[in-house]
Amino acid sequence: MRLISGGSSAFRLRARLAIRGHKGSPKLGLFELGTHRVVHIPHCSVQHPLINRVAAIVRRALVDAQLTCFSDRARLGIARFLQVVVERSSQSAQVVLVANSDSAEPLEACFGLIRERLGSDLHSLWFNANRAEGNTILGSDFQRWCGAESVVECFGGAAVHYPPGAFGQSNLEIAQAIIEHVRAQIPTGARVAEFNAGVGAIALSVLDRVTEIRVNELGAASLQGLALGMAQLDAVSRAKMTVLPGAAGAASAAAAAVDVVIADPPRKGLDPELTAQLAADPPERFIYVSCDFDSLLRDAEHLTAQCRLKLASLTAFNLMPFTEHVETVARFDRV
Repeated sequence: MRLISGGSSAFRLRARLAIRGHKGSPKLGLFELGTHRVVHIPHCSVQHPLINRVAAIVRRALVDAQLTCFSDRARLGIARFLQVVVERSSQSAQVVLVANSDSAEPLEACFGLIRERLGSDLHSLWFNANRAEGNTILGSDFQRWCGAESVVECFGGAAVHYPPGAFGQSNLEIAQAIIEHVRAQIPTGARVAEFNAGVGAIALSVLDRVTEIRVNELGAASLQGLALGMAQLDAVSRAKMTVLPGAAGAASAAAAAVDVVIADPPRKGLDPELTAQLAADPPERFIYVSCDFDSLLRDAEHLTAQCRLKLASLTAFNLMPFTEHVETVARFDRV
């Protein structure tokens, strides 16, 4: 197994920070393990400096606008979470303020201060309503206050769009290395199916290598980002793509009659229906991008049980330095 690492400071371009504390003295940071007590992190060295700047400006704006902070016990207070995403090309920040409110009206003064004080460092400013119980950070309702509708990154020459509700990796140096690694495993002219494709960072980046790609994704915001990316393609490239919305298991038949299958599932691993499809009727190559090694081991056992697929290579990527977590790319070849 190879291990690929990158920088160990300022590598996080995406952060979700809890907002807690008292009116006039908010804390923005991470929950202490096993609690809802927030550890304030104003000078976090692993975050991009712009994230720290945004957090400081938002904190001051909360104070000056006299906004209350959310209380998990009382379920009162307005400001609940802050999401910041840095766009590399513009070095500006997509800012989402998550509120215990059905509308943006209580935050209008705060939004005005954030917009004024961030100036050209602001990519876009969003309101997100989340009044639900539990630890879910983002609600489903996003309202754009100002700025562009998505952060745009470039992978393999393709523009990839990230609306604020779409999943994205925080360490783009390593995410880009993963995409380039996967791209190199795809033979020129191959027919491809990708499951759990997100906004299409891999799919859009390999269009110049493939004759066809079937793209599956479940999340509404990720499908929105994928549509934005496809809208910028020329007619020939766009005709290569077929989008299959919904769960990967329900779309597992798309893995038939292709040369390469790619899957990038959540931590739970592959949907059982997709695992069964790949084991019974394997493609020439299956590329598994795994964010949980235990689920990868379990799925690998099922994939190879019929001796029709074999593990050909395994590469680990240090996506989250200073943690035990690695992203693993496994390549299985048909026997």
